Amino acid sequence: MSNQTEIKTVIVPEDIEPVRIDKYLSDQAELELSRSYVQKLLSEKLVEVNGRTVAKSFKLQGGESLRLEIVPPDLPDLTPENIPLTFAYEDEHLAVVNKPAGLVTHPAPGNYSHTLVNGLLYYFDSLPVEPGSIRPGIIHRLDKNTSGLLLVAKNDKASRLLKEMMSDRQITKTYHAVVGGHLADDEGTIDLPIGRSLKDRRKMTVTNLNSRDAVTEYKVIKNYKLNDLVELKLITGRTHQIRVHFAHFNRPILGDTEYGGREKWLKGIDPVQRRFAQQLLVIMDRQALHAARLEFVHPITSEELSISGEPPEDFQKLLIHLEENI
Repeated sequence: MSNQTEIKTVIVPEDIEPVRIDKYLSDQAELELSRSYVQKLLSEKLVEVNGRTVAKSFKLQGGESLRLEIVPPDLPDLTPENIPLTFAYEDEHLAVVNKPAGLVTHPAPGNYSHTLVNGLLYYFDSLPVEPGSIRPGIIHRLDKNTSGLLLVAKNDKASRLLKEMMSDRQITKTYHAVVGGHLADDEGTIDLPIGRSLKDRRKMTVTNLNSRDAVTEYKVIKNYKLNDLVELKLITGRTHQIRVHFAHFNRPILGDTEYGGREKWLKGIDPVQRRFAQQLLVIMDRQALHAARLEFVHPITSEELSISGEPPEDFQKLLIHLEENI
């Protein structure tokens, strides 16, 4: 978020269920606004619905045009925190951190502590940050319960160049995942657009309505009794992309609470195999998704880098259990 007031326009889909405007806007992941901050904007008459201001309790019916005047909040000083972190690569310009599952990548309004950024500020004296931003050094993000490699810039030049490379798709991101069930093909490309779910605004879904192109390449590494271990490459980087794409084919990421990788998947398992499936879910209480490798040309030294990161203990235990029960 810059230090300048931003004007955002949001077109509400026609066929949504009636919903309070503060809830609807806070559920829009791309806006990255907390509900309390949206309510503050509404109370200060900085949100218009079809050209007029409304109360925070106003209910959207569908089809409205929203105009938001987003005034950057007064940002607190971010506090360095001694959060244990493992680095897969580091030099004077950049670092690659192996983010543990359960750790939020960066602060957001209403949540300024216990994030990866707070941990990075403990390890490094300073990180590049745009005025008004609360994401110092961050080049991209991972979901809270996805583990793996994240790029961190240590100076302004590296930050600018890495962001340009990410935008131009010059950084290859490879993931490993365990899916529920077996894929129809051993490798392929999923090219399906992703947008906000009309049934649950907190989730994404495959849809042609208010969506963006999303492309995921995949290759099955190994078949197990009830699952496949898959290697994936993100061609685009949409919110929850891998999780949404595989859930669409009823092959959710194992353990994924939001996209059918737990109870829903378990119900579809043959009763004879259900006990084993339950054991897998005990081992993996989050989505079995790990950002395993980053490949790119160093923006300063021009060195070709291929950086790998070991999966965390829960993922390794899961693979051992799968191997022992082929």
